[in-house]
Amino acid sequence: MTDYGEEQRNELEALESIYPDSFTVLSETPPSFTITVTSEAGENDETVQTTLKFTYSEKYPDDAPLYEIFSQENLTDIDVSDILKLLALQAEENLGMVMIFTLVSAVQEKLNEIVDQIKTRREEEKKQKEKEAEEAEKQLFHGTPVTIENFLSWKAKFDAELLEIKKKRMKEDEQAGKNKLSGKQLFETDHNLDTSDIQFLEDAGNNVEVDESLFQEMDDLELEDDEDDPDYNPADPESDSTD
Repeated sequence: MTDYGEEQRNELEALESIYPDSFTVLSETPPSFTITVTSEAGENDETVQTTLKFTYSEKYPDDAPLYEIFSQENLTDIDVSDILKLLALQAEENLGMVMIFTLVSAVQEKLNEIVDQIKTRREEEKKQKEKEAEEAEKQLFHGTPVTIENFLSWKAKFDAELLEIKKKRMKEDEQAGKNKLSGKQLFETDHNLDTSDIQFLEDAGNNVEVDESLFQEMDDLELEDDEDDPDYNPADPESDSTD
């Protein structure tokens, strides 16, 4: 007849000796304890860690012990799920034998794999970022390859913008033509133009005096209008001579 109690006590003593710094007894009845498992240091000295809680069943090792993830550091939910599946598989394969050391060793290897996966994932992410940076740089220097589709799209947009510019200029020219005044209209709307030249000369220091008597004396002169002479020919200088 198997003495389950003795086998359990012997394993507890061995475990305490193997894991002196990470083994902690939680209760004696039923025997329950924790073992903290830490991975080897990865890149940048980072590690992943989990604390496993075990509780002996009454007929352990013929029955599997109870186990759970008591705590963890730097593990994802997927990592935790994978560890629990691993414990279930190992417990099933080692029924009838004390197995805590075997279970803990399997988890230790799994944590080391996780650290390696983190390193590999970071290297892949780094390579991906470098590749994206190279592609972006090539895109900057070479631009977008011209295809029939994107050329036609660009041309349609360009023609539409050019048409808008032409319409705007035509509207501005039309408006400018409506607002432009003729010389006659300028004089009719601004009477200051009548004396603008005289005012300009006065501002420049040249006083202009008009002797109105000269114009009155001109009325007294008997000037003959050549155009009233029926014999006047502007092309013949001698036509204005008196017969």
